[in-house]
Amino acid sequence: MKRHQIILEKLAQKKHLEVSDLCDLLNVSAVTIRKDLRLLEEKGLLFRTHGGASLENPYINEKAIGEKEKISVEEKNGIAQRAAQLINENDSIMIASGTTVQAFSKFIKPKNKLTVITSSLYVVLHLMHDKNVEILQLGGYIRHSSGSVIGSYAEHILGNISCSKLFLGVDGFDLEYGLSTTNLEEAQLNKKMLQSAQKIIVLADSSKFGKKSFAKICDLNQVHELITDKGISPEIKKKIEEKGVKVTVV
Repeated sequence: MKRHQIILEKLAQKKHLEVSDLCDLLNVSAVTIRKDLRLLEEKGLLFRTHGGASLENPYINEKAIGEKEKISVEEKNGIAQRAAQLINENDSIMIASGTTVQAFSKFIKPKNKLTVITSSLYVVLHLMHDKNVEILQLGGYIRHSSGSVIGSYAEHILGNISCSKLFLGVDGFDLEYGLSTTNLEEAQLNKKMLQSAQKIIVLADSSKFGKKSFAKICDLNQVHELITDKGISPEIKKKIEEKGVKVTVV
């Protein structure tokens, strides 16, 4: 069917499409598009997502940090460099776990005192030799796959902390489902981090869009800014901005 061919061709270009966009493109109803997507999914040609379709499985399985570090390296470094520009003099920031925020920590070069609260052992290793950086390493059980801590002890410490910004990495970024990660306890710790920061800044390369994972962190309306790469589609960027999130593309 020609309509199916057009859908697959557009997906090859954009990786993810919304039902509403396909309705406008093909001048048919949402019911017709959803039926098309179901048939194409049954043939193994795409994955249906909430409100659209993707060429990649939207449900994320956990990967070891060594494997994740090799994905979208150039994009993550660009995001990281831009994020480092948001740090102010004598700032107090929080850094969560993940390979993008690890890359971010490599570009932090404060001229004056900077306080960093983090759950990531890798972030500590990157920053511990800089005498201008005062580090509070959260304690708890170590996740071997991410090199970060989780658990009630880390959450308890956060109950007594307030900082200007949280730099948060995610595994999934879905317009409806929100932000998510592969580990329930890590998501719980991230929720506590949200409560301890005045501004939430998400660092996510464009491969994360349209994806969701087992453990939800928060809705998009809790995010102040997203820093991502040029792979983000204009449609997704617009819809994120409509939810009140500042989108910075590098």
